[in-house]
Amino acid sequence: MNLNRLAYFAAVVDSGSFTRAAERLGITKAVVSQQVARLERDLGMTLLIRTTRRVHPTEAGRTFHARCLKILQQAEDAFDELAQAAAEPTGTLRIAAPNDYGTSAVVPVIAAFSARYPACRVELTLGDETIDLASGGMDVAIRVGWLADSSLQARRIGIFRQFMVCGADFAGRFTAGEPQDLAGLPFVANMALREPLLWQFSRDNDEQAVRMQATIAIDATPAVLAAVRAGAGLSVLPDFLVRDELTAGRLVQILPEWRLPSGGIYTVYPAARFRPPKVTRFVEMLVAAEQKTGPVGEGRGG
Repeated sequence: MNLNRLAYFAAVVDSGSFTRAAERLGITKAVVSQQVARLERDLGMTLLIRTTRRVHPTEAGRTFHARCLKILQQAEDAFDELAQAAAEPTGTLRIAAPNDYGTSAVVPVIAAFSARYPACRVELTLGDETIDLASGGMDVAIRVGWLADSSLQARRIGIFRQFMVCGADFAGRFTAGEPQDLAGLPFVANMALREPLLWQFSRDNDEQAVRMQATIAIDATPAVLAAVRAGAGLSVLPDFLVRDELTAGRLVQILPEWRLPSGGIYTVYPAARFRPPKVTRFVEMLVAAEQKTGPVGEGRGG
């Protein structure tokens, strides 16, 4: 099928005239008329009713016209996607990310991205509040946890685990056989979370909900980590933030045989048909970095 003939036919229907269609397409009326006639011959049916005053589609022509518009739009989209894929990132890439994941995971990828694409400038906004991407002028946001329903476009790029941890020195001050034993211990509450004190533990078919008592409350996750590392008590922290601390022995995971709920890591975009190369290249690098890393003791993916 000759796509040009579909375009000529669609232009005639849209304008209601071979002459106006030819003017819109920048070709002669004779070429438009000839190509549409060949299209009708190939299909074996009449698509247009021609009168001295105007041209209008038959019932079959109206149905075919609707299909043509979709086909032509898809073809245009395909060419646009190829052009986007071939382009190098330029301009300013604006990213929003939470404090903890942004500092530990996004910043290293930004450094690598800037080295690879020096023509592209990056602006990173860190914060635990949800930013309105459209009004904030952001190209992409990284969100960690449990994504609320939204009209925005989102993609899960990984998952994370949560660990109940404490400083190595603090771990020697108590013994715990099951989650309920933790309820009376000093706890650093992360007020950036929706429910900072109630935690659901699971092991095989056993589940226990434990409500901790906050001795310290902090509204930023990295600061919670600092308090725990200083021996202030227990807290629940994401694997990407405590991986190095656990490996180095500065922190200890409490009741490792019990699991806390896992969450997702998402890239979120403003609604748009296409994303510019600066966004697609950065997300590709972030996904690759996420796939290389994993929680302590097991792999991760999304």
